[in-house]
Amino acid sequence: MRPGVLQVVPNLARDGAGLAALATARRLVADGWRSCVASAGGELERELASQGSAHLRLTVETTNPLTLSANIGKLGKAIREHKVALVHAYSRGAAWSGSYAAKRAGCAFVTRFETAYQGSDGGLSRRWNAVMAEGERVIASSEYLADHIAQSYGVEGPRLRIVRQGVDLEAFDPERMRGHRMTRLAERWHLGVDRKVVMLPGRISRGRGHLVLLEAMQKLQRQDFIALICGDHEAKDPYIRELETRIESMGLVDRVHFAGGCDDWPAAQALADLVVLPATADATDLDAAPLIEAQAMGKPVIVSNVGALGEAVLVASTGWLIPPENPDELAWALDLGLSLTRETKERLAERARDFVMREFSIDQSARRTVAVYRELVKNAPRPNDPEIIVERLAIPQIS
Repeated sequence: MRPGVLQVVPNLARDGAGLAALATARRLVADGWRSCVASAGGELERELASQGSAHLRLTVETTNPLTLSANIGKLGKAIREHKVALVHAYSRGAAWSGSYAAKRAGCAFVTRFETAYQGSDGGLSRRWNAVMAEGERVIASSEYLADHIAQSYGVEGPRLRIVRQGVDLEAFDPERMRGHRMTRLAERWHLGVDRKVVMLPGRISRGRGHLVLLEAMQKLQRQDFIALICGDHEAKDPYIRELETRIESMGLVDRVHFAGGCDDWPAAQALADLVVLPATADATDLDAAPLIEAQAMGKPVIVSNVGALGEAVLVASTGWLIPPENPDELAWALDLGLSLTRETKERLAERARDFVMREFSIDQSARRTVAVYRELVKNAPRPNDPEIIVERLAIPQIS
């Protein structure tokens, strides 16, 4: 009998968790497993079904005890129907119901941390978070996060596995980029053709280092580029007002553009000459996905050495790693990045794309996730592709 895997994920939106669950389900079916996903649904639901995976609609993200209790029963029924041997939870709400359902059915239980949750020091928040450390295997998306899990929750090295987050290399493929998509965004953002573009992507928050970028721009002699700040924001946000005031006082009004939200990130990345994330020292939970996507599009990146961000760049090969809150170092890296010759940019683009394909492909991430499942399920199907080794945290740094 083919063993099944039940992934419990908040929803099937086209985001990190949703795409990871979809890719893992695809890999499971291809390798001969049964696949079932429990979620609140979303735009990927139809694609999931077309790949041969079952779906259970469930309100996963909840702290309501009655809903959690009901979820345990529904997950237990799915475990029986789909001959599930392993339950994989992608969030705290998913883990609370999934862990109990797995225990009742005698299934293996796996969790995946995507971030260092706030409140790990004590109290109710820590208790709520700690369920993520109860898996027989605990997957972290970076070495930094694996070390945090080991120190904060006492997870032993033999239970920890590192599976890098994956990006969709078909969506972020410079060979598939069409000029009309880039033109549409360039016209909307009034970029023109005479200046280079330095892009700082992501939701606009203080930790992303916009103020550091402004200071670095003021230090540079060159003025042949525009800073494009891409990300959702509200005009009444105090931080936005602070940025606007600083931009005006520094004389940078004509060189900084707030693009707002973006509906075509591959095209936005393709427009950029440099992608930067000069994160502040306390921004240890920032997502590295924009940096990885930029490198998939062949773009050089500049990033602060904060949290797991440094693991998302090959230093001096695909970009620059700088100290946090250091406008002088950022100005130096900006000048180098904007001065690259065409030949150097082409070589860098090739290295960056290869780096992402090797370490951050969503298909590679799915293969590594299924390899973790195979450690726990005795009658697991053999993979169609050659077996891979999943990175372990060799020496947990537990103080």
